[in-house]
Amino acid sequence: MTAVTEAPISPAPPVPPAPEPPRRRDRRPWRSRLLGAWSTLVFLWLFAPLVVIVAFSFNEPAGKFNTSWRRFTFDNWAHPFRKADYTEALVTSLKVAAIACVVATILGGLMALALSRYDFRGKALVTIILVLPLTTPEIVMGSSLFTLFFGQNLNFGFTTVVIAHILFCVSFVALTVQARISGFDWTLEDAALDLGSSPWRTFRTITFPLILPGIGAAALLSFALSIDDYIITSFVAGDGTTTFPMRIFNANKTEIPPQVHVLASAILLAAVALMAAGAWRTLRRTAA
Repeated sequence: MTAVTEAPISPAPPVPPAPEPPRRRDRRPWRSRLLGAWSTLVFLWLFAPLVVIVAFSFNEPAGKFNTSWRRFTFDNWAHPFRKADYTEALVTSLKVAAIACVVATILGGLMALALSRYDFRGKALVTIILVLPLTTPEIVMGSSLFTLFFGQNLNFGFTTVVIAHILFCVSFVALTVQARISGFDWTLEDAALDLGSSPWRTFRTITFPLILPGIGAAALLSFALSIDDYIITSFVAGDGTTTFPMRIFNANKTEIPPQVHVLASAILLAAVALMAAGAWRTLRRTAA
């Protein structure tokens, strides 16, 4: 028998690649660039007054109004308390803001804990009452407080200003802290109590450290709102108490000394320093 030999199989010719479909232009980058440009313009518009205030704190004024640039100088920062009346007004604002911040943070934090943890009759009504000061125009709240204090024959002054600031700061604190603890795991407290911890120790070692960032943010917010308020303060201050915003507004027709810009810039720099410290602490915790 003769052996059958198989013919060699020739390789198949290569298949040419399929033609690529025409690429469509992605318009999204252009939209993103447009959105970025618009956001930049908005931020420039928002921060332009702050830049002007800081810049004119280094200006040497020609007259009573520090509104036109003349010459760069450090003399204003070397003597920031040259105008005694503006310094006294700033000290008054800091005292009011400090007291209002502490009291409002305590009351608002406790209210936020109660609203977040417990269900009780009238809870929805309490929440609506907390939101009202945020949505009500300040002139309405100021006139209402003026009527309340006048009806009780109270002497308008430092005490009425502090009470008014506490009342509108409580809402901001309560809602800020409530947003922080909305996702809080309350079973952590139950576990600590089951292990023999007392309620006070559980709050001090577990609950409070976890909600502390929200409390700190609420305290800073209430302090900023208090030191910045003018409308409500003007209704309840009377003649014996003048805060820093009131002093500036009342003097804008007679003089605007450079100390106004210096003190305002100092407040701004202090706020930026606090935010930077908080961001640095957060980044350090994240890195650890």
